[in-house]
Amino acid sequence: MTKTYIQDKTLDRNDTVTKGEYENCIFNACNFADSDLSGFRFIDCSFNDCNFSLTKLNKTAFRDAKFKDCKMLGLRFDTCNEFGLSFSFDGCQLNHSSFYKTKIKKTVFKNSTLQEVDFAEADLTSSVFDNCNLIQAVFDHTTLEKADFRTSYNYSINPETNRIKKAKFSFSGVSGLLDKYDIYIEK
Repeated sequence: MTKTYIQDKTLDRNDTVTKGEYENCIFNACNFADSDLSGFRFIDCSFNDCNFSLTKLNKTAFRDAKFKDCKMLGLRFDTCNEFGLSFSFDGCQLNHSSFYKTKIKKTVFKNSTLQEVDFAEADLTSSVFDNCNLIQAVFDHTTLEKADFRTSYNYSINPETNRIKKAKFSFSGVSGLLDKYDIYIEK
């Protein structure tokens, strides 16, 4: 059986996406919701305004994938192929997704909603959270060294159970590091 290999192609909502390897492709307004992308490989691909909600990602490879304005609710990135796993998110809704135990250093999350996202035991060294809503996101034994949270908000990170050496926080966001103490900080 021959494996599908597609390179340098732009696919839109009406195009059929078959299992295989996609390199340097652009996906515009594609609806992958509730579908199974297990075993697919996406290398240097861009996804614009796509819906990935509740998509299965078992052993899916994302290498240098860029997601812009995508709806990505309830995704299990922790089941992706971990070899070379790298991506960036801009303007995405990632609520209820899981990055449990993933090694995704230098990942950029920009203008995104990350409500109740599971980052437990993930390695987010040098990652950037730029203007992201992290309400009820889980950081537990997470490596956040040199991560940048200066413009993000609603996070709760326990410095005693997470590695935060040289991480960057804004003065207004420091209260998110003190939540476990249940204290009132007047602004």
